[in-house]
Amino acid sequence: MPLPTPSDSPRSEVRRGLYLAPFDELADPRVLIELAMQAESCGWDGLFVWDHIVWRAPVRAVADPWVTLSAIAARTERLRLGPLVTPLSRRRVQKLARETVTLDHLSNGRLTLGVGLGSSNPDELVPFGEVVEPRERARLLDHGLSRLAELWAGEFEPPPVQHPRIPVWVAGKWPNRRPLARAAAWDGMFPIELPGPDALAELAAEIAQQRPPDQGPFDLVVEIDPGEEVAAWSQAGATWVLTGFGPQPRQAEVHHVIANGPQ
Repeated sequence: MPLPTPSDSPRSEVRRGLYLAPFDELADPRVLIELAMQAESCGWDGLFVWDHIVWRAPVRAVADPWVTLSAIAARTERLRLGPLVTPLSRRRVQKLARETVTLDHLSNGRLTLGVGLGSSNPDELVPFGEVVEPRERARLLDHGLSRLAELWAGEFEPPPVQHPRIPVWVAGKWPNRRPLARAAAWDGMFPIELPGPDALAELAAEIAQQRPPDQGPFDLVVEIDPGEEVAAWSQAGATWVLTGFGPQPRQAEVHHVIANGPQ
């Protein structure tokens, strides 16, 4: 079955978002709701959250991303939101299809689904009986994406608000090229651990070669540190630049960055 593609109009400038781990100080969903509302009022374009069951010490508290995103969707009107990233190998696809469509309706079509193999941390896999072998996780990811497209396309009712479907960003760790080929079939790529803008430009050129001109726009999403310049990433092809705060975000720092607005 051919994969559907998004119908959004091409982006003329880079969009700015926040990339937050819902851990420790941000594990309270009410805190994240407050941050999201502040971000919307200060001109940010999106807010995305990590999707994990547990994390390494010293992190202890972890919030569920889907409950958190639902609460944020109900209290905001403009922010694009979503998980970065959901590992399909530890999800039942039919349940994820229901969750994503419900959240797409709740947010009036503001959901982007970030997917990937997920963490290689054995503490998040082995104790819960999850698949550990990377190739098998990749196979389950591809199968899960195919089934999601089918379920969104009419096997389940209602369909998503967004047409022809919810956008999908695929994560991949630099310099691995296998995720690039996967991402090129969908709507965006979130390359992890890029050494710099030149590497992003290299990926952008390779994706342009793989995607037919009529396949629609494609997002290149990068994470930067607070205060880092955006211009070089934009020139390299980034359509979304997300400010991240690592696995132990401090509420005060996030508030400060939000208040200064997307630079």
